[in-house]
Amino acid sequence: MAGIFSTVSELGGCVVITGCSGGGKSTLLDELSRRGYATVLEPGRRIVQEELAGDGKALPWVDLAAFGRRAFAMASHDLELAKGRTGWVFFDRGLVDAASALSAAEAQPVDTLLPPASPYHETVFIAPPWAEIYRPDPERRHGFAEALEEYDRLT
Repeated sequence: MAGIFSTVSELGGCVVITGCSGGGKSTLLDELSRRGYATVLEPGRRIVQEELAGDGKALPWVDLAAFGRRAFAMASHDLELAKGRTGWVFFDRGLVDAASALSAAEAQPVDTLLPPASPYHETVFIAPPWAEIYRPDPERRHGFAEALEEYDRLT
């Protein structure tokens, strides 16, 4: 999928930035990209944009399970594309985020959805809840209380 990566820098690995919705992850990824690091856009936002332009059947507020399945497939595909790259690759969310959403929607344990070994770097950055900067938008329709629940699931 062209366009999900920015640029490539020195040798590194795949690093996930996860955490609370509206916690500043995308802003951080924008800055990393500006500094020349490869970044992968959040699957959830890409899915919502595609669904809003299409039939909308896999929107998280319409069908969380369908959204979770798409997010998991997209995060897996993103990871496969990143494996052939050199340098640090920073992901705005990843497989754990998608598995968490899918687990919440289908009541499956998260660990049954994930690969046995993490494909990501051992260091994961987690954006904490930050009420002062949280803002809903057309792609993030849930409130801060739901963002806190998501954060609790992820941590």
